[in-house]
Amino acid sequence: MADFIEGKRPVIEALRTGVPISNVFMADNVQKDPLINDVLRKAKRAGVRVEMVPRRVLDERSARGSHQGVIAKAAPFPYVGAGDIIDASLRYAEEHDGRALVVVLDHLTDAGNLGAISRSAEAVGACGLVIPNKRSARVEASTYKSSAGAIAHLPVAQVSNLVQTIERFKKEGFWVAAATEHADQEVWDVNLKGKIALVVGNEGEGVSRLVLEHCDLFMRLPMEGKVESLNVAQASTACMYEWLRQNR
Repeated sequence: MADFIEGKRPVIEALRTGVPISNVFMADNVQKDPLINDVLRKAKRAGVRVEMVPRRVLDERSARGSHQGVIAKAAPFPYVGAGDIIDASLRYAEEHDGRALVVVLDHLTDAGNLGAISRSAEAVGACGLVIPNKRSARVEASTYKSSAGAIAHLPVAQVSNLVQTIERFKKEGFWVAAATEHADQEVWDVNLKGKIALVVGNEGEGVSRLVLEHCDLFMRLPMEGKVESLNVAQASTACMYEWLRQNR
């Protein structure tokens, strides 16, 4: 997550959507106005300390120079291990007729898309997300906003090797299903019952060749309009809800 959130409205939005904030720094000469009062009110409600500092301190910490006298320091997102998500998935499957869903994101680059996907994943009851720890979007303040706060309720694992992690899921009885426009079968013709690890590619290249080689199932969404594809978050949502439909 980005270390600092700058500006009155961004800080208000971060506090409103549940971004974990460790401190709010406010210029000691800032003029009180409705937005500043809202920052103070929301920070107090969230139990976040507000520290008054010289404006030059904010100038030094500001990356964009647009802090408006207010900067919030975001706490690190509490990532979990892949094993934690596997264990949670197996427990979930025992309690839900053998079904469980984990979403694996193959180097997704946009933190907003990460948030939108996590919102859908949480809505269908997924047990967690898996993302690479390099060259990939990570949980930032914008992720909380695009997820409508859902990211706070969904475990996210950062892993160093997606292929090895996929193989771990397979050993635990998961079928690994890749969403790819190059698949021969449409999503509703693929058996998604039971424990599924849904693999989604990045915004430009889709699922990488190496990852595809370790997947069991391949599916695509039918496109009957004039556009060639959906946004990755929209496509992921459609696939997740097809999993839920089949496992009703």
